[in-house]
Order: sequence, then structure tokens, then C-alpha cells
Amino acid sequence: MTRTPPLSVVALAIALAAGAAAPALADDETQIQITLKDHKFEPAESSVPAGKPIVIELANQDATPAEFESKALRVEKVVAGGGAITVKVRALKPGRYRFFDDYHEATTEGFLVAQ
Repeated sequence: MTRTPPLSVVALAIALAAGAAAPALADDETQIQITLKDHKFEPAESSVPAGKPIVIELANQDATPAEFESKALRVEKVVAGGGAITVKVRALKPGRYRFFDDYHEATTEGFLVAQ
């Protein structure tokens, strides 16, 4: 007769398998750093690989807050003056994706280029 393992053993096996998969997912992300200073993004354009999730590390070196926004990327996040934020973006199809500071949209814009 075959015995079924206790539920706790099955739950532990699932948790270990999920934990082992998490680092592999993190390795698949592309990380980029963007700085906001004098109401300008630096770099103003960044290339990223298409088909991979993206993590944007944004450091706001201005004294005033900014709102990192992109309709194309479906992102909207406030960063305090002198602060930093992390923005996770889904894998993108090839193309050029605009982002901007919603508080200074006329002068502060940048682009992600997925290739």
C-alpha cells in the first residue's frame, strides 16, 4: 500500500520549489539607473532588451518631487525630492516608449527603447 505524504511535507516541497525559481526570475530582469537632475532625465534614452522585464532605479537629485509617468509603460509613481524609487516594468515588445515627469511634462521626458 502506498502512503500519501502529509500535507506539511507537500507544502514544504512547493515552498522550496517556488523559492528556487525566484532567483531565476530576478536574473531575467534588466536593471537600469536613471537620474533626474535640473528637471532632466539622465540618460534621456536607454536601450533595453525586448521580451525581458525591466527594473528602473530612479534617483531624484532635484529638491522638488517628481512624478515618473508613462502611459505606454502603464506607470505612475511619485519620487520625493532627493529620494529614489524602483519601478518594475513588464517585458516590452520592440519599440520606443516615452516617460516623463508629470509635474514638468513640457521639459522632462525620456525614452526606453526595447530592441
